Amino acid sequence: MILFIALMGYLVYFTIVRAGTFVNSPYNQRQDAFARDVIRGKITDQNGNVLAQTQVAEDGTETRDYPYGPLFSHVVGYYDSDLGKTGLESVENFELLTSNAFFVEKIQNEFNDEKNQGDTVVTTLDAGLQQAASDALGDYRGAVIVMEADTGRILAMVSKPDFDPNEIRSNWDSLNTDETNSPLLNRATGGSYAPGSVFKTVTTLAYMRQYSNYRSYTYDCTGSITVGDTTIPCAGGNVHGHEDLRSSFANSCNSSFVNIGLQLDVTKFRETAEDLLFNSQLPSVLDYTKSSFVLSEESPDSEIMMTAMGQGRTTVSPYHITLITQAVANGGTLMEPYLVDSVTNYTGTEVRRNVPKSYARLMSSEEASQLKEYMSAVVSEGTGATLSGRSYSVAGKTGTAEYSTDDSNRTHSWFTGFTNVDNPELVITVITEGSDGSTGGRAVSIAGTILDSYYN
Repeated sequence: MILFIALMGYLVYFTIVRAGTFVNSPYNQRQDAFARDVIRGKITDQNGNVLAQTQVAEDGTETRDYPYGPLFSHVVGYYDSDLGKTGLESVENFELLTSNAFFVEKIQNEFNDEKNQGDTVVTTLDAGLQQAASDALGDYRGAVIVMEADTGRILAMVSKPDFDPNEIRSNWDSLNTDETNSPLLNRATGGSYAPGSVFKTVTTLAYMRQYSNYRSYTYDCTGSITVGDTTIPCAGGNVHGHEDLRSSFANSCNSSFVNIGLQLDVTKFRETAEDLLFNSQLPSVLDYTKSSFVLSEESPDSEIMMTAMGQGRTTVSPYHITLITQAVANGGTLMEPYLVDSVTNYTGTEVRRNVPKSYARLMSSEEASQLKEYMSAVVSEGTGATLSGRSYSVAGKTGTAEYSTDDSNRTHSWFTGFTNVDNPELVITVITEGSDGSTGGRAVSIAGTILDSYYN
């Protein structure tokens, strides 16, 4: 009797509570059977611009068309009956192959042996902002993400190198074997990078939590710091002189952050990183790479030194950095990111709508306010000063991450930040791969170009 009741309870749970999850799973192969009766629906941006649609020839042949070519290749993805599907084409497959047309019309189509038109997925994406981000990134390998600070709506997601989903079948072999450029990889969510100085936000938060007198912190930078056999210089050999925590953050002083890292309790440092979702699942519509923080009590001083400044074995995706920045901008609360505003039938009648909702509190409002102040100092007086004096205010953090063990000049360039500091509006993260040491500010310049396009 107990087993019977348990079985009945599970069946009710499965069919009522969990059914939607399994039906909508991209791994559910039965979804594709709907294509026999439904013409795959459209995907549009928030303004109605068509990002993907199915063209039907006179002989009934269906072709998936992407009017913007490579522009949305990673976030919208591609659909091919033989090669499969990626991006929103995969995530929203069930909606696109479901028709909520008027029931009389559906009955009539069934009698006439005609297909019904699938529903339309209206995304949060903005084609104009996406184009601006793509143009600003240019030919550099890297990624850009733009998100609303208080809602989690993703407005732009660019990854380069990209590809043309209209030509996915003809170019499949070359795209699938290009290990140098990895054009099929969505670097925004799937990239795994050393974070460089953008990780100093995590180190700063850890220090604030472990030392209540953090405002009294001081350090005299001489341009480098040596502990044992490990010497770490400040970028460009800069000598920053006497600093507090604010100026250490604004100037991105490696020596000071190494000094901070060596004062931290490593276990509590790890707890702070994991509070910010390192080594954890992320709220994400698309597939992503989990970020890694590997320090432990057994870690040598050299590894602690490197980790505190964002090097070592710590890895993170641009998407994850964006989530941390969004939480700072939003008073410590991470809003759950989303890419779909609504689903409508083909006539525009709304079927369902997504609304903003909080995911987790990553830090207290007091901690977020303090980090916001430090990030504002980066732009007003520090390494992000080129973003000051514009028609909008910016707070953020720059980063230069070494990725070559043989050449310290081989670096990635990072910027993450948010606009309208008093009432944050946009969160933006930019990474460019393979910069040399003289172009560490490249990501800052690209972010400025994108934001200028949006506001001006």
